[in-house]
Amino acid sequence: MNRRHRQKIAENKRRVPFLPNFITTMSLFCGFYSISFALKGRFVMAAVLILIAGFIDGIDGRVARATNSESPFGKEYDSLCDLVAFGVAPALMAYLWQVNQFGRLGFIASFLFVACGALRLARFNTEVSHDNSSFTGLPIPMAAAAVCGVVLFSGIVGYIPPAIILVGMYILAFLMVSTIRYPSFKHITYIQAHPFQLLVAGLLVLVVVALNPEVMIFALTMLFIVGGLIWNGAMHVREYLKERKEEKGTVNDRAAGENNRV
Repeated sequence: MNRRHRQKIAENKRRVPFLPNFITTMSLFCGFYSISFALKGRFVMAAVLILIAGFIDGIDGRVARATNSESPFGKEYDSLCDLVAFGVAPALMAYLWQVNQFGRLGFIASFLFVACGALRLARFNTEVSHDNSSFTGLPIPMAAAAVCGVVLFSGIVGYIPPAIILVGMYILAFLMVSTIRYPSFKHITYIQAHPFQLLVAGLLVLVVVALNPEVMIFALTMLFIVGGLIWNGAMHVREYLKERKEEKGTVNDRAAGENNRV
């Protein structure tokens, strides 16, 4: 085996790093395991496994960056696993849980959730430039967490009208493929400058969630979705006011110029 061939093998190994892709595979496993529980009618366990997959999904990318093992293979593999864990698994869970009683409307709602999730992932992977401060469209893990939050919350309130769940699936599908921007919290200056405070805040959030997970998971996901809509609207209003201010300044400059000529 010559030197060039050995170098090529070494490069191929580096392109497919083990640790981050193994973590991604664990997320896929949780999503597939969730499907098996949904088929058995154990929807709470199915929802919990999807949430665990979401937690794991938040780790693999950070591990890849920390170990300098990011790769195009890992990016594509992560999206494929996300489609199963956060697209197929929650859509099937919702369909078997409540949405199937609406017949074709329920089937279409579940399919659209998966299809729009796939489109959302494809758009993210093909974007030329990423704005690290926000996401375009609702991230698919958050859409899956919203479905899981409703399943868990129903165990507290006892009953949620199936029609609300059906409409919610359509809304989540639309939000994933929309151009509505949601904050990412990845590159906020304060977070980068104060990692210890972020750690303490994260621990406090975990404690609050642990006190009443069924209610808090539902509340946090709804807060992110609704808060993102409000944040997006506020950004549009600010841009509109800025444009009006610039237009007004241009008109005033023209008027001043005409007065000077007179």
